[in-house]
Amino acid sequence: MKSKFLTVLGVVVLLSMVLAACQPVTVTVEVTKEVKVVETQVVEQTKEVKVVETSIVKETSVVEVEKTVEVAKKAFTTLHPALGDLKVRQAIAYCSNRLEAIQSVYGFLPEEDQAKLMMDTNIPRTSWAFYGGDEVQKYPFDVEKGKALLDEAGWTLAEGADYREKDGNQLSLKFTTTTAEFRKIWGAVFESNMADCGIMIVRLHAPGSWWFGANTGLKRRDFELGAYAWVGESDPKGQTLYACNQIPFPDNGWAGQNTMGWCNQVASDSINAANNTLVRAERINYYKTFQIEFAKDMPSLPMFQRAEGNAANLNLKNFKPSATEYYTWNAWEWEIEGQDEMVLAMSQEPDTLLSIISSMAVQRTLAQLVFDSVTTQVNYDFQPNMLKELATIENGDATNNDVEVKEGDPVVDSSGTPVDADGALLTLKKGVKVKAADGTDVTYDTGTVKMKQLVVTYKFVDGLKWSDGQPVVKADFELAYAHDCDPKSEAVDYSVCQSIQKVDFTSDTEYTVTWKPGYQAALYFLAPIGFYPSHQVLGDGTNLKDTPAEKWSSLKELAETPLSTGPYMVKNWEKGVKIELEANPYYWRGDVLKIKKLTILIVQDTNQAVAQLLNNEVDVIGSETLGAGPELETALKAAAEGKIQVLVEASATWEHIDFNMYLP
Repeated sequence: MKSKFLTVLGVVVLLSMVLAACQPVTVTVEVTKEVKVVETQVVEQTKEVKVVETSIVKETSVVEVEKTVEVAKKAFTTLHPALGDLKVRQAIAYCSNRLEAIQSVYGFLPEEDQAKLMMDTNIPRTSWAFYGGDEVQKYPFDVEKGKALLDEAGWTLAEGADYREKDGNQLSLKFTTTTAEFRKIWGAVFESNMADCGIMIVRLHAPGSWWFGANTGLKRRDFELGAYAWVGESDPKGQTLYACNQIPFPDNGWAGQNTMGWCNQVASDSINAANNTLVRAERINYYKTFQIEFAKDMPSLPMFQRAEGNAANLNLKNFKPSATEYYTWNAWEWEIEGQDEMVLAMSQEPDTLLSIISSMAVQRTLAQLVFDSVTTQVNYDFQPNMLKELATIENGDATNNDVEVKEGDPVVDSSGTPVDADGALLTLKKGVKVKAADGTDVTYDTGTVKMKQLVVTYKFVDGLKWSDGQPVVKADFELAYAHDCDPKSEAVDYSVCQSIQKVDFTSDTEYTVTWKPGYQAALYFLAPIGFYPSHQVLGDGTNLKDTPAEKWSSLKELAETPLSTGPYMVKNWEKGVKIELEANPYYWRGDVLKIKKLTILIVQDTNQAVAQLLNNEVDVIGSETLGAGPELETALKAAAEGKIQVLVEASATWEHIDFNMYLP
């Protein structure tokens, strides 16, 4: 493993990256063995970009560098001299010993488990959408093949030189990622691998606040090689990551997540089609085509799936964590013989139980216990839970009708987007591209267009009740629709609401959604509207249904002690210490709980949680707390000694290195 010492001159490399983003920023860089971006912020918006950079060298001397550049009018349209060449990208893939990278962070796992973490495409091997046939180009570790491709690309290694050159320029690439120790370890392996092929890697470890910032790092395509993880789901999706119309540019407001700048029209059409058809067999075929093109073009190198570990009391029955579902999904089945109480440990405290405004993993883990879930997504697929069945065309709960659409009518465009470039709800007008009923893409001019329109009825199980004994009724669904689609609700996402044309609430257990013409989302069978207790009277005597949407997030009755429809309800929440849950007497599955009381301890760190598990003070540690580092190794050793049970699997979350193929 190699490390780089960068002097003040080396900081200019980072400065050039910031300037390349064409944004006004102030950057503070701490220079030690690696460069770490400590803070980035917008300082002014003018016709020019002014960058004032303060560099701390060896934590003593401070040098201020001020540069002024004109905003580029055609940024990211010139191919990168190295990464814009397919042979170079493929060479990097062949030169990467990905198994060594896996071993560097998961050396404590058996070799067969390490091998299972390898990836060939952007879709994990365990997914229903994965295709690994002969048409998919593979990149086994092969230094000689990598070197040969670099030679063919004109990047040659002079006798006695360490790194390759072309036209007098050294093959040196900046590798940007987070400050996480995990990525420092495998990043060092990657750096060493590249050196063996004659490629210099300059590693830049930036804090997540900069790397994933709204106006910095990835968002501004401020990298050459960029390493991070995508959090996988049961459904592969992928439109915003790889479609041609999802490439961020300064002149489109940096919209989209295709930061590689990769536009392969076959791949783009396939990923869009895979997410705009209702037939899984068609989706599988589209994803097959996409993966073939993705592997051939190598815009992003899949490194490995993360290992995910969950640990529990040796005597806990029905503990069934899944890579694509939170481990509390079936807590109603948990049982420890002779024990009616359990303790979970979390090293991070949930922020709220109002799920619409939170995206924390620990929040979802707790929400499963308190509310249950309408559907589950165990093992890369969906199953009904509070629904009687998934609403599909096959079972008659959904229809996909042909309708005539005219100018001014609300629509969803051919890429599945319900809003225009300004964020306004999309209507059919000249120049808008939509998908016609026959599946072809049509750019509207005049007259009418025949399009598909989904009408879906979602049917919930009978007997749903709140923890105060009141039944879930039609008004509860109506309240959820009104609140969650209110722009003042602070929801994480509004795209589903924006795609709905109308909703008919027909009973206490059913409602029918008429989607806008053009909405052909593959996950149409997932119920888009939940329920809130419309009858609930708040502490100040007002009714929840009369409370403005913007005030919901501050209500303790929703954030900390909500009425429950799941197996448990919150009895007490002592911030920073513990959350005490007790069995919901009106749980819709009936009196099935063996564990009547469940306490969540907020622990200081994972080591403490593992120690408490080994001392029988804790019964469960989930993957969000246990992680996949030394603590998991400790837990595995204890499991081998028969003290606890530990379940390790390939996570749906996967590490990758993106290639920015264009210069700013």
